Amino acid sequence: MDQFIQEYLDFLIVEKGLAANSIASYAEDLSRFADFLEKNKISCLTRADTTVILAWLVHLTRKGLAPKSRARHLITIRGLYRFLVSQGHARTNPVTDVDIPKTGQSLPRIMSIPEVEALLGMIDTTRPKELRNAAMLEIMYGAGLRVSELIHLKLSDINLDANLVRVMGKGARERMVPIGSQAGKLARQWKDQARPLVLKKLTSQYLFVARGTNPMTRQGFWKIIKKYAAKAGISRNISPHTLRHSFATHLLEGGADLRSVQTMLGHADISTTQIYTHISRDYLLRMHEKYHPRR
Repeated sequence: MDQFIQEYLDFLIVEKGLAANSIASYAEDLSRFADFLEKNKISCLTRADTTVILAWLVHLTRKGLAPKSRARHLITIRGLYRFLVSQGHARTNPVTDVDIPKTGQSLPRIMSIPEVEALLGMIDTTRPKELRNAAMLEIMYGAGLRVSELIHLKLSDINLDANLVRVMGKGARERMVPIGSQAGKLARQWKDQARPLVLKKLTSQYLFVARGTNPMTRQGFWKIIKKYAAKAGISRNISPHTLRHSFATHLLEGGADLRSVQTMLGHADISTTQIYTHISRDYLLRMHEKYHPRR
């Protein structure tokens, strides 16, 4: 059982190019599934049938997992069995006829444009590390980056003459994204003036350094956003991904087409990007109700 799971994880790393965090999530889900099989006297993955898969879902429900989490587990083991069939280890996929638990469509949290401006306006850019923070926030909002993409940007990834960043996204997909003039201005100031002061004669390949030559951690950047959100008087929960969601929504509200937003976000499938159209539709309805003479 462990051998088959490890083969599948190796396949996801080598062939699919999944990130370390994704691999860790897959490994945890598959380990829990393997433990369930062993406790039910099933010694091999290929001996599990559809009845066993349904029992696994019941087990997850009794453990209190939400539909979204149960759906993730089911998708994980469906992919595992699809791999086993393709490699000749299993004859059939017992998950094929099992429906994914309905999760509903949760709309992402977004910030209004005034809230974004208030957040970005809270930073004292006369101090080196504050200038770094300002440049990071501007680039995240200006390019709609994931936090992992932002903190791992290298010096070679940014073109300040064209105000573009090269991003290595999920599945090792590379994309070029504009960052805007304000983000470019702050990034140049950080790179040329403040970054050497923070590094103190050390060298680093990373654009945004924290301690020593190391990039900032995800948790460190999350704390930065929380700090400035509190200063700006934004009481609700704001995360790094909130800026990415806001980037996409504000572009669509401003008239950008969905394909362009998909490209900038680095989504492999446009259906992932379409969730933002629901937010923009709500915005359009509010505007119609507010301004149309026959509302």
